[in-house]
Amino acid sequence: MIMHFRNKASFLLSTLLLCFAPLASLFAQPKAPQQIQQQWGDQLNGTYINPILPADYSDPDVIRVGEKYYMVASDFHFIGMQILESDDMVNWRVVTQVFDRFDYPGWDTNQHYAGGSWAPALRYQEGRFYIYFCTPDEGLFMTSAPDVAGPWEPLHLVRQVPKWEDPCPFWDDEIVHEADGTRVIPGQAYLVRSQHGAGPIIVHKMSHDGRQLLDEGVTVYEGPVAEGPKFLKHNGYYYISIPEGGVERGWQTVLRSKHIYGPYESRRVLETGSTSINGPHQGSIVDTPDGTWWFYHFQHAGAIGRIVHLQPMTWQDDWPVIGVDYDGNGVGEPVNTWSMPIKDKPIDHAAHLPYQDISFKPEGLSSLWQWNHNPDNTAWSLTEHPGALTLHALQSDNFANARNTITMRTMGYDIDATILLDLTDLADGAHTGLACIGRGNQLIGVVKEGEEIYFYRNFQQPLIHYAKDRNRTVFFDKEERLHCPSGTPTTHIYLRIHFDLRTQKCRFYCSLDGQKYNLVGKPFAVEFGNWKGVRWGIYHYNTLGKGGSVTATIIQ
Repeated sequence: MIMHFRNKASFLLSTLLLCFAPLASLFAQPKAPQQIQQQWGDQLNGTYINPILPADYSDPDVIRVGEKYYMVASDFHFIGMQILESDDMVNWRVVTQVFDRFDYPGWDTNQHYAGGSWAPALRYQEGRFYIYFCTPDEGLFMTSAPDVAGPWEPLHLVRQVPKWEDPCPFWDDEIVHEADGTRVIPGQAYLVRSQHGAGPIIVHKMSHDGRQLLDEGVTVYEGPVAEGPKFLKHNGYYYISIPEGGVERGWQTVLRSKHIYGPYESRRVLETGSTSINGPHQGSIVDTPDGTWWFYHFQHAGAIGRIVHLQPMTWQDDWPVIGVDYDGNGVGEPVNTWSMPIKDKPIDHAAHLPYQDISFKPEGLSSLWQWNHNPDNTAWSLTEHPGALTLHALQSDNFANARNTITMRTMGYDIDATILLDLTDLADGAHTGLACIGRGNQLIGVVKEGEEIYFYRNFQQPLIHYAKDRNRTVFFDKEERLHCPSGTPTTHIYLRIHFDLRTQKCRFYCSLDGQKYNLVGKPFAVEFGNWKGVRWGIYHYNTLGKGGSVTATIIQ
């Protein structure tokens, strides 16, 4: 085999990578799940501990189709909307994304922080999957697909209107039980939603294909921060399950009526009570094939974001009874640990979160990765350097406005992410590195000026809240040149980010050899922001214009 190198620097870098490739592979291998003592999720002994997903899957909606379970959640300004799949309701894997861009003003210029997809609903109807969600600026969207893996239809704007939120469709079909099975008689379709600013709850008639609303809606309920409605029909009652009371301190309420437009009775069914689980609400009621019932909800847990819990549920006098009433006041409270909903199901834990492969492969980008706002697909590649992601620089004055920043949710409480950057094709004006993304953004990386490469850190904090005026966001931007404790980077650099989300702290490290990592600066606090938990990402932009590229490889 003959290898051709552009220059001496490329030869030295390639030699170094070959030397450390076995070590990099060792770092990339996750530990076998049976060896990990994690205080969440599947405990491998027939029980689980809440949260089942210590990751920012806020506003979760879960359905069952046959023996499979599917979840969607809010992704806001991060593109794609991931769909998760589970065989046992506790272990989850990301299987696809629903869309790859928003074709609306501001999405190519990063003007919609905290906008995008809010509180989606996922339903299965007559052999098709349907997803509905609202964006605060553009309106009510839907898409559908015959298979959860896609292809999903292009996003359809059902109603162009600002400030709607949390839609959920419902087909009021009649199920007829006959000697040879069941028959479904199609009924009227509806959509329930809330309004930005805490309600009210409104019910619309909808076309059977789900592509248009047929009226202006009827208000069926008003309550304290009433939002996130989910429709359910059970035993002759229409139920609307809603969170109330606000994100951090709220509770779950269930409404019921014999008529879809009410009047509705209401009952509080889940609250913090005597537990430490604040705001246990906003989620979905799901059954199993053997007739048990369960409730998914989120908990706002600080910097990590809104994490997913699973509660046992029963029915009593046609009301849901969720969790356990520890304090005896008649309202359920969240459980910490419980028996697995589905036992004796063989699970390949290596193919589930948090062990799913996120490496860059020529055949396509893993669905775990999400772009910040719309990507420019002409400026990135997985095939130029197989096994790595190549980012071609686009012009930007700062990180917040830079396109093609690729991001990853944090999963768990103690997290490391390590990348290797090939710097040989950087251009004058380039900024590239590793980002900690939250309310403020912390960056570590290199900047190129002329022929010199400098190591730097950057801190950005929003000074004007974009929800008031998305086109006039102002950032406090502090950049400082640092001495790289590992030496001066010239052709490559390893960068590592470590999250300790129990203490809500983060640390940056750097290395030139991939073996010895040096702490860069002091640990810093991380915060929930833009309605999202903190995450990490890889960025590359150029303040002088287009030009140059960086190649990123996942090490750990």
